[in-house]
Amino acid sequence: MRLHSDVLFYLGSVPVYSLTVTSWAIIALLGLLFYFGTRNMQRFPRGLQNVMEAIVEGLFNFFAGIMGEERARRYMPLLGTFFLFILVSNYSGLLPGSGEIPGFKAPTSDWNVTGALAIIVFFSVQYFGIKVHGLHYFKHFVTPHWLFLPLNILEQFARPLSLTLRLFGNIFGEEMIIAFLLGMAPFLVPLPMMALGLLTGLIQAFVFTILATSYITEATEVEHH
Repeated sequence: MRLHSDVLFYLGSVPVYSLTVTSWAIIALLGLLFYFGTRNMQRFPRGLQNVMEAIVEGLFNFFAGIMGEERARRYMPLLGTFFLFILVSNYSGLLPGSGEIPGFKAPTSDWNVTGALAIIVFFSVQYFGIKVHGLHYFKHFVTPHWLFLPLNILEQFARPLSLTLRLFGNIFGEEMIIAFLLGMAPFLVPLPMMALGLLTGLIQAFVFTILATSYITEATEVEHH
């Protein structure tokens, strides 16, 4: 199990890492699935359209239950993309040879990827908060008292660090255990761990997305009088 990402090839003098290739392959896969699933929409869905509609409807109901239908409709493209990309990335680590063969490492087992996702969440929260509240958004940094300003700022910057380490630590640790057991007993022992990996991969995708959803919900909350 490699901790670092290998250089697969060079574009001129620019190195292209295996992690980058795997990430773009997953993005392309998701893009193609949704393209072919929605390019000829039918009133009575079947086949791939049925699957895509079930995924979209399930995610919408999930986000609507946390932040309400209006905000779920507005922020679902970002949050749904987080969930699907992380889920497929987590599961890509369960493929045979993952972590050992260059190009087959799960993107979410590298802190560069989880850190990038967490940074997107951080700036998205600030952007959506300012977009909804204007400059009044910054009032919550001095709530309930201006003495809480350092703590509130620290909390904002601690969030991406927490998101990064939680997702990276869980997926990297899981892959290390599976790789170790694969070396000890190649056929029997890893199977229960891989089955457990299907569950933990789903849970970690949900945890990251739920936290991102709660941060955006908090930043865009409008008080009704």
